[in-house]
Amino acid sequence: MPPDERPPPAGFAPQPVEHYENFPVASWLCPPRLRAPIAAIYHFARTADDLADEGDAPAAARLRDLARYRADLLAVAQGQPPSPRWPQVFVPLAAQMRAFGLPAQPLDDLLSAFVQDVTMTRDGAAYADMPALLNYCRRSANPVGRLLLHLYGVTQEQALRESDAICTALQLINFWQDLSVDIPRGRYYLPLAECAAHGIAITAPREQFAALRPDDERAARLLESLTRHARATMLQGEPLVHRVPGRAGWELRAVVQAALSVLAQTRALGPRALATRPVLRRRDAPRVLWRCLLM
Repeated sequence: MPPDERPPPAGFAPQPVEHYENFPVASWLCPPRLRAPIAAIYHFARTADDLADEGDAPAAARLRDLARYRADLLAVAQGQPPSPRWPQVFVPLAAQMRAFGLPAQPLDDLLSAFVQDVTMTRDGAAYADMPALLNYCRRSANPVGRLLLHLYGVTQEQALRESDAICTALQLINFWQDLSVDIPRGRYYLPLAECAAHGIAITAPREQFAALRPDDERAARLLESLTRHARATMLQGEPLVHRVPGRAGWELRAVVQAALSVLAQTRALGPRALATRPVLRRRDAPRVLWRCLLM
């Protein structure tokens, strides 16, 4: 499961150890026996995200590195030794895959999303419509929740669907929170069909997204629609907090409520979110904790 300088929470804990946005490592609520596999998954995703997004390597080099990274994943999934390039990632990951029976497919799905990040940013492309964006979320966010549920022994289909809803909502909340950061970087998550439905015709994303104004009424209607959709998606997944056992269920409550608080701030900003990034502050903690108790 969907906060760094880019997206806020998208996972099962409110405070990440490093900066991969989809989930943290070993919060105090995490059972000690699960800290090693969660850390292994985290470092797999963190390293892949760095290959896709950090530094100044050209896109072709990033894609080659991600292909080699995927080859190492497939090797350890089949019980074969990885290349010597990323031992700090694949040695512990292989051990935890054996120990907990971690499936390789969600990890491979994450890699496919990182590859898409490279190609979309390189081409200055935007998502055609909401189904296309949700397909990206299915691979960039949902695998995290499914891997964590696997570790907690939660396997019911309804729980998996609720996890997908929460993770997708977290990813969408990340996008709408970070418009002021992503658009200048050439990351365009506002779906073109949604823009058009609110009177914003985007034919040249690089120029026209950058030209969106914080006082544009069309952008206000667009952001209202998108934040409403993200909230509805999160609420579809809310029952999962009662299916996840023990402390992890409380951790998940905190994630859900923190994300909903960020979304409320984004919704209140409206089109000003194009220029201002909403953030949770210390003063928001009592309200988030109270809402966790109410759940």
